[in-house]
Amino acid sequence: MSKTAFIYPGQGAQKAGMGADFYERSETARAIFDQAGEKLGLDMKALCFEENEKLDLTEYTQAALVTTCLAMTRVAKERGLKPDITAGLSLGEYSAIAAAGGMDDLDAVRLVRKRGILMQNTVPAGEGGMCAVMGMEASKIEEVLEEMDGEEAGNVTVANYNCPGQIVITGKTSAVEAAAERLKAAGAKRAMMLNVSGPFHSPLLLPAGEELAKELETVTLHPLDIPYVTNVTAEKVEDIGMTRELLTKQVSSPVRWMQSMEAMIREGVDIFVEIGPGKTLAGFMKKISRDVKVYNIAVWEDVEKVAQELQ
Repeated sequence: MSKTAFIYPGQGAQKAGMGADFYERSETARAIFDQAGEKLGLDMKALCFEENEKLDLTEYTQAALVTTCLAMTRVAKERGLKPDITAGLSLGEYSAIAAAGGMDDLDAVRLVRKRGILMQNTVPAGEGGMCAVMGMEASKIEEVLEEMDGEEAGNVTVANYNCPGQIVITGKTSAVEAAAERLKAAGAKRAMMLNVSGPFHSPLLLPAGEELAKELETVTLHPLDIPYVTNVTAEKVEDIGMTRELLTKQVSSPVRWMQSMEAMIREGVDIFVEIGPGKTLAGFMKKISRDVKVYNIAVWEDVEKVAQELQ
């Protein structure tokens, strides 16, 4: 029997204009954008729909992207699309949990607003960085990182296992730059420093996780309607009681996206619906498995198209 997953992108997928057509055409979507803006004291419409510099700043990006993804999700569900399981890459995990019934939309938005501020401010600008490594097996990358010595030892780790041939490393800027050179010498096709404001998913962000844990205590979590797969272990979560600890760890732990998708496929998921701007996750899936179908809901017309395909 066919199973469907809703999957959600992380930071980097955002773009000006995202969700504007949903706002114009759906009362449900409009309410989510308006209520999120009111809750956070932000002009969410200006942030998401207009060209502006704030959209790419972590402290604003996270709330904007989750608001957009959840507005799109509610419209998709109204049209009759229903997932059997969800997952989200890094920031996207909050959309996945809300879509699975584990937290209210506005609580998810409030949490990621706090998360974004903590992630941006925990490590001073310039002290941490990230690098995308192309064309090298994850095990080989791990081996090279383990062999780092001197000041670099332990200061660079894997941040994201995105898909075969694309792994992201993170840590102190000098250590990441040194690791990039070592990885290229060891056979990586490319090692490209990323334009990010911090060493995300690095142990350097442990203090951010500790502060986020306090915020998580203020949120009411609900029994899950369906399971979600967590970045931290790439395993299915059915008990909402695990969620606070997992989201606390997620800030400083590697994102096991590739492993998460493989776990879902083993569970029988053969249809993946990426909800949010862009097609990043669809691109990853092409390298993870060609045996599944991937659909995208990024603009209003996609909802009807996907609904017709799947119903």
